[in-house]
Amino acid sequence: MKDGVMIFGGGCTAELISPDGLLITNHHCGYGRIQAHSSLEHDYLTDGFWAMSRDDELSNPGLTVTFLKYMEDVTDRVLKGVGKRMSETEKNEIMESNIADIVAKATAGNHYSAFVRPFYMGNQFFLFVNETFRDVRLVGAPPSAIGKFGGDTDNWIWPRHTGDFSLFRIYADENNMPADYSADNVPYKPAYYFPISLKGVHEGDFTMVFGYPGGTSQYVPSYHISMLTDYVYPKMIKLRGKKLDIIKEDMDADPAVRIQYSSKAAGISNSWKRWIGEKSGMARLGTIQQKKEFEKKFTGWVKEKRKREKMYGHILPEYKALYEQMQEYYLVNSYTSETLGRRGVEAINMAANFIPLVEAVNNDADKEDVKKILDRISSYIPRFFHNYNMLTDKRLFVAMLSLYGENLDKKWQVSEYTYLYRSCDGNFESIVDEIYNQSVFTNHDKAAQFVSNFDRRLISELEADPLYLLARGVSTFLDENVRDNYVSVSGKIADLDRLYMKAQIEYAGDEVLWPDANFTLRVTYGEVGGYEPRDAVYYTYYTTLEGIIEKDNPEIYDYDVPDRLKELYYARDYGRYAQDGKMPVCFIADNHTTGGNSGSPVINAEGHLIGVNFDRAWEGVMSDLMFNPLQSRNISLDIRYALFLIDKFAGAGYLLDEMTIVE
Repeated sequence: MKDGVMIFGGGCTAELISPDGLLITNHHCGYGRIQAHSSLEHDYLTDGFWAMSRDDELSNPGLTVTFLKYMEDVTDRVLKGVGKRMSETEKNEIMESNIADIVAKATAGNHYSAFVRPFYMGNQFFLFVNETFRDVRLVGAPPSAIGKFGGDTDNWIWPRHTGDFSLFRIYADENNMPADYSADNVPYKPAYYFPISLKGVHEGDFTMVFGYPGGTSQYVPSYHISMLTDYVYPKMIKLRGKKLDIIKEDMDADPAVRIQYSSKAAGISNSWKRWIGEKSGMARLGTIQQKKEFEKKFTGWVKEKRKREKMYGHILPEYKALYEQMQEYYLVNSYTSETLGRRGVEAINMAANFIPLVEAVNNDADKEDVKKILDRISSYIPRFFHNYNMLTDKRLFVAMLSLYGENLDKKWQVSEYTYLYRSCDGNFESIVDEIYNQSVFTNHDKAAQFVSNFDRRLISELEADPLYLLARGVSTFLDENVRDNYVSVSGKIADLDRLYMKAQIEYAGDEVLWPDANFTLRVTYGEVGGYEPRDAVYYTYYTTLEGIIEKDNPEIYDYDVPDRLKELYYARDYGRYAQDGKMPVCFIADNHTTGGNSGSPVINAEGHLIGVNFDRAWEGVMSDLMFNPLQSRNISLDIRYALFLIDKFAGAGYLLDEMTIVE
């Protein structure tokens, strides 16, 4: 089965559903590609896209899918030559050299790629050898009103009614090998693809999820949880909430902005809502208290033997001291990046791309080096401005600079910001027009012309631009005052993590502890079932098309149900995809999933595809840090709803002909 599961793009999972390379993943995983093909003339985000023949399928430069060929425990090879009395630096140098040798041998004489990942916080190491395909074409995607139904409002929420899927096809050369895009390529012939079941799901049914979960932190100390919930999350939640308010207002007011910023808004909202859910869920579950109770028992076990106390007795006290340092560096680094840095004001982000150019010129770099930098900037400019709106960014500039000053201690504020603040007495609204109108970083033509006509004498123009000064100031300040300290403390915590994990494994005895997720292929299993989110409330395990009609509201973009879907509902034209006269949409189970599992196949006890995983229920979203089987639920698209949409809604039933469908 693992041969039918793949990494889709950089952070999702997908699965094969036909012998001709057809794959299914989430709509939100393919969203960036759908957006890239969209315009006001061909608005595939709004209207959906369906290739009615293979000639109509759309290529996606840069999109790849990656299959695992094999994995191997290489712990002994990684640790070869590592001595107990070596410094961490010496150990890491030897391990890195060993890993490079392992990867080189695994990829010698073939077209595979490989990497080595640590498990159990670096107590075990596995080699993963992969095959990557580079010609992946868009086949179909429902309108956002289906594929993103409920939008950010329903994100992380159950009950859910989102048709979160998209279809792509893998192409290979005539020898079924990976190849760059070519009209001569042919559909990939996979070693395995999933049969699709129309039998549906019922309470208590077995389910299993294959996929690439990105990361979990189940074994961290209580100090880590406290840092997030008490110190970092409150300020980051407020910050991202303000960003979303501004972007959504502009998206609602202008269709062009909606296309430009829809993917950005989704990315901002995803973590924002998760942080809120994690904070709430951990408080409800008493995660910190549970961790402290475990640590108390662990400490008692450590003190039982002098050898243990010598080896492990220092761990928790050192954690406490390190996290007191870490929480400040963590917040400053994150908050600065989210306001004035790479994830903040977009014009400042654009300006940051010019920092290497200024440094090269000021250091008298040769013309060839300067040209390489200019070429890199030149290629970035059209990509940046394709999804940029200056009016929106101006509003973000005012809001982000204001929040930065309000929420970070003055000792952590960059001097360029302080100068700008004093120049306008903190009224950034009064200076934003002048800054943006004069800058080369806020206009495509100005930026492109500046690069194409670049002369070393123009450096002074950049160095006088407030946006550039902020970008350079932030970069310099973080490098000199935060990042080295952050990396140093993080490294010390990582060293403790490895030892603490070793101790926890020893403490667990015969109990098997599963390793944290690290974006390698994993399997999780559970049962279909509802849950009780709060007192006197119970959620059933499935939703239907009736719920979509109940939510229908043409005045709200995220709930504007397409007319064709309403026609099918009122005609009860569900074909063979209905269950008990209703059209199933989504279902939940207690599988432990996380980011990266988006698009994962959900299979039944017979190994047949019954759903596509796409989210978690909000009440259990803290499962990255502590899994709660009573409330942690993964949310999946019922595969019957996907087939119904392909067949009845889109009229692309020919695609079903290449699938193996089990009645």
